[in-house]
Amino acid sequence: MSDANEPSLIRLARESGEDEVPQALDLGARVRHLRRSRNWTLEQAARQAGLARSTLSKIENGQMSPTYDALKKLATGLEISVPQLFTPPREGQAGGRMAVTRADEARAHPTATYEHEMLAAALTKKAMLPYRARIRARSMEEFDGWVRHDGEEFLYVLTGVIRLYTEFYEPVEMRRGDSAYYDATMGHNVVSVSQEDATILWVTSLDQ
Repeated sequence: MSDANEPSLIRLARESGEDEVPQALDLGARVRHLRRSRNWTLEQAARQAGLARSTLSKIENGQMSPTYDALKKLATGLEISVPQLFTPPREGQAGGRMAVTRADEARAHPTATYEHEMLAAALTKKAMLPYRARIRARSMEEFDGWVRHDGEEFLYVLTGVIRLYTEFYEPVEMRRGDSAYYDATMGHNVVSVSQEDATILWVTSLDQ
């Protein structure tokens, strides 16, 4: 069952045996939900994130695609990690569930340094967040400081060659088939050192 207009169709098998076809996550709606769940006005949320009120309004209304810097500020202001901006609200209980994401169904979220494709995006209350990333960055200067967030993270190189920078270790060059597991509260960034953009699989643990 497929729909050309819905790139992230995933069948969700619930304990009851009923299947649902969830809607793709709307980043603007997600940000608005997070803001309202904290009983913040636009002004309060914008001040908390260090963004202009007009910028936050445009993000919530889908009138602009935020840069990675804006996503970082939003996540910091909301006290969550960047990947959690793309995680649907956690509601209800589910058992015996499964999500299949076809190769052409993952919805891309481009930023200046990475392009994330969320996997199993329809499932709520996940213990981990899997996503595929195309690495656009070629140098550390393209990042506004370290990326860091709660939880642990697993990285697996799918194509190309990357260099993994971490706060407490020497940079590591990694090729297809190489992997790394690290504490995500430690500052970390990834750049591509191959001619083409490298692609990696990232799996981030989420607080329940």
